[in-house]
Amino acid sequence: MPGARPPNRRIGPVTTLYDILVLLHLLFMAALIGGYFVAATQRSGINTVMVWGARLQLLTGLALMGVAIADDLDVNHTKLGIKLLIALAVVALAEISAGKQKRGAANPTLVHIAGVLALVNVVIAVFV
Repeated sequence: MPGARPPNRRIGPVTTLYDILVLLHLLFMAALIGGYFVAATQRSGINTVMVWGARLQLLTGLALMGVAIADDLDVNHTKLGIKLLIALAVVALAEISAGKQKRGAANPTLVHIAGVLALVNVVIAVFV
């Protein structure tokens, strides 16, 4: 039956919290990737949406990992570790780019690297 929960997944407050975190994580991913596409097409440098999307996606990803481990779900630690390192790099590049842009020394290369790494993280999440 489409949309049915797997039989081994419990329903309760932790599952609800996990589902809400997944929703937020996906929304922030959309903000990050969407912000990158806007920045890339308008050639205007990094935008606030991309920076906040990167920050909040990192935080919700950490929360998801914590809830999954606390709820004894099967977790691929290697995959999550790689995704964490990439997410940290995306946040760092976004923050550095935003800081440089505020000082008038915008570097579009940093924006593109952050955007491509964010896309790589999505590919890892979906296909690995």
